Amino acid sequence: MSDGIQWLVGLENWMSSVVFARGISAQELALRMGGDRDKATVPITDDQVMDLGIEAYRPCEDGDGVVRVGEQGGWSFALEYGHSTGGERLEEISRDGVEAVHYVPIQEHPPATVFYSRDGVSRCGFGLGEEIWRWGEEPDLLLADLVAAQVLDPDGATLLHPEDEPYTDTYRRTLGVVERRFGLSLSPAYLREARLPAYAVRGTPDMRI
Repeated sequence: MSDGIQWLVGLENWMSSVVFARGISAQELALRMGGDRDKATVPITDDQVMDLGIEAYRPCEDGDGVVRVGEQGGWSFALEYGHSTGGERLEEISRDGVEAVHYVPIQEHPPATVFYSRDGVSRCGFGLGEEIWRWGEEPDLLLADLVAAQVLDPDGATLLHPEDEPYTDTYRRTLGVVERRFGLSLSPAYLREARLPAYAVRGTPDMRI
């Protein structure tokens, strides 16, 4: 059974976002996010990222950003930590026919967001719970899927979820749309005991673990 990505709604740790890419390896994803091919750690757990001495903010300097990368279900993925800005390079990540999805798991307000790029172009994006405002070169790319999932009315301008619905339920419905449309899956084990190589993508963390 697939883990899917709907469980990411409950994400409550210091990870900043998740990037998925189809068409490149996990290592190539790390490189396109700013990593150095020769400076990967041995595979480490989520808890061990704390041992890299990450400083998220430094006065007048870049904060530290790290990603742990792996592959599942035909997609490579990167878990971002600290002040990683790799996910902001989605167009670069998706060049040469690659597809990329960026999920930023902010809770409630401002909302979590989903961005999709393909072949170097930002295709669509929206906030979860705010799907009436969509952007990108193809803002309505997922409209039919959102309508079918009863997230939006067919006009794409009316939200169907009740105003008093918990944001976790609202987010889960939209993440289900993204999960099914792109076939995304991520095991919760990657944020527990599973080990993945880590790359520095910003600042100067200590990667000698």
